Amino acid sequence: MARAGPERRGPQRVRPRAERYVRRMRIAVMSDVHGNLLALDAVLDDITSHAVDVTVNLGDLLSGPLCPRETADRLRELDLLTVRGNHERQVLETPVGGMGPSDRHAHDALAPEHLTWLAGLPLTLELDGDVLAFHGSPSDDLQYLLHTVEVTGARDATTDEVMDRLGPHARRRLLLCGHTHLPGSLALPTGVLVVNPGSVGWPAYEDDAPHPHVMEAGTPHARYALVEDVDGRWDVTFRAVEYDWDRAADTADGHGRPDVAHALRTGRLPR
Repeated sequence: MARAGPERRGPQRVRPRAERYVRRMRIAVMSDVHGNLLALDAVLDDITSHAVDVTVNLGDLLSGPLCPRETADRLRELDLLTVRGNHERQVLETPVGGMGPSDRHAHDALAPEHLTWLAGLPLTLELDGDVLAFHGSPSDDLQYLLHTVEVTGARDATTDEVMDRLGPHARRRLLLCGHTHLPGSLALPTGVLVVNPGSVGWPAYEDDAPHPHVMEAGTPHARYALVEDVDGRWDVTFRAVEYDWDRAADTADGHGRPDVAHALRTGRLPR
């Protein structure tokens, strides 16, 4: 059994001892597996101890220098509620010669049935009309929702920035996003809770769009979130799960990606 612990909790309220506790739904939320089967299996194992009603996967499933084909087989077998991330789109639509190394490794490992499965994944998912799941933002799989990238790097987005990116979706009760690989939540003035569970399988990366920046979780743990409707109010607990990240890093090294190997071992980029 993988060991894990809650990290930090979103909006809460203190209940009087006599108040009746009613749990309506508990959702396990994961994102950004990136072909890290060892991390995925550890997260799935941890989820089994929390009596969830449903598990939602927010995309970027396979791309990276690890085990894309085996991860695809595991996820297809599980048939979780899953949305398509930007890396699924890139694997499906980018000419092979123009792919980055992570997408190319996945593309070359996948069979036609895997690609057909990816092509059938939706961009967004609704649960009970109250919850919306997506990868980046509801309209853009590359847009950060809870972070803003400036010339100086990435920072937390303001409430106004998040509201603007959400548009009409800012009045749903629960919004689930991924893409940045960093766990976090934000309660909006409309009463909506926005949750990013962090990354299952890739804790640190760098990008150059729209400006050069780094995203680092700071530890190598596999991350996901438990979100539950308690007495009609959504609450989130972030989970950090231990797994054999040295073994995963060895696989990345073996596929010529020492940068990813370092991120997997430390949760940070090489300095």
